[in-house]
Order: sequence, then C-alpha cells, then structure tokens
Amino acid sequence: MANVRIMWAKTEEWVQSTKDTTNATKDRTASAAQFAKDRTASATQSTQEFAQHGKDQSAGFLQQTGEQVKNIAQNAVDSVKNTIGMAENNAKK
Repeated sequence: MANVRIMWAKTEEWVQSTKDTTNATKDRTASAAQFAKDRTASATQSTQEFAQHGKDQSAGFLQQTGEQVKNIAQNAVDSVKNTIGMAENNAKK
C-alpha cells in the first residue's frame, strides 16, 4: 500500500509539473505573439509613413517638373514668335 501511495504522489507531482510547464509555455507563446503583433504594427506604421513621404516628394517633384516644362515650352513659343517676327512688340507697330 505504501508503494501505491508513493506512486500516486509521484504521479501527482508529474501532473503538476506538466501543468506548470504547459502554463509557462503558454505564457511564453502569448508573449511572443504579442511581441510579433507589436512589431508588425510598428513596421506597418513605418511603411505607411515612408510611403506617404515618398508620395509627397513625388508630387512636389512632378509639380516642379511640370512648371519647368511649361516655362521651356513658353520660351520656345516666344523664340519662334521672335524669329518669325510675330512677337507682341512687333505686332503693335
């Protein structure tokens, strides 16, 4: 009978040890999952900010380039008018 009690006590210790290990593993898994979730959210935010910054820079660049093209085209028109004698000053004379 003493052997049965010892075996029962050992079984209970083993079951408790298994429960403790399971709970510790569950806690570590939950912590790792939260860490991964936080890192993913942070990476997503950084990516969105980077994309917005790139978009803003592209818009500014395109606007500036458009203005330059417009000025170049206007200068070309003025040069052609001057060359063929159609400049505004010549038209008024």
